[in-house]
Amino acid sequence: MSQKLLQPKILLLVGMMGSGKTSVGRMLAKKLGLPFVDSDKEIEKSTGFTISDLFARYGEKEFRKGEEKVMARLLAGKPCVLSSGGGAFLSENTRKLAKQSALSIWIKVDAEVISNRTQGRTHRPLVPSADNQKIIQKFFQKSAPLFAEADITVNSFDEHPSKTVIRLLKELENLKIITPYHPKRF
Repeated sequence: MSQKLLQPKILLLVGMMGSGKTSVGRMLAKKLGLPFVDSDKEIEKSTGFTISDLFARYGEKEFRKGEEKVMARLLAGKPCVLSSGGGAFLSENTRKLAKQSALSIWIKVDAEVISNRTQGRTHRPLVPSADNQKIIQKFFQKSAPLFAEADITVNSFDEHPSKTVIRLLKELENLKIITPYHPKRF
């Protein structure tokens, strides 16, 4: 661990499905010596069902109600890097709670990159595994203004997540949210 938070806060990663929140979150947590929490995994643990199964059984509206409750519990927790589900930050209640207890970070990725990343994946309940570009573009247009309410925006591209983490660490350092990086000298 070479850097740490200057104030105990939850770092909440938000953005569309396939934006890299989980990959970026794991790497960021490791760099900062913080626990990593994935809200989708927490939902699956607490219900015993996959996200896709929950959507199929209860529909999106009921799923979002449950997701909102899980997010409220997680946002009341200890400092960590918290990766949210793609639609979690669209909830007004979740955005309000995040403003109070977290630093929200939008991992912003173009719809085309997300389409490429999610193509052929079957675990994304709102995006079919084939010909997903129109659906993703529509979701992107609807959700981007709400994601833009995040405290910080970091652009991610069709690249290794470590590059996004480096940009994010620099931004957090510039905002004096984490300690400056000082490589060990011999």
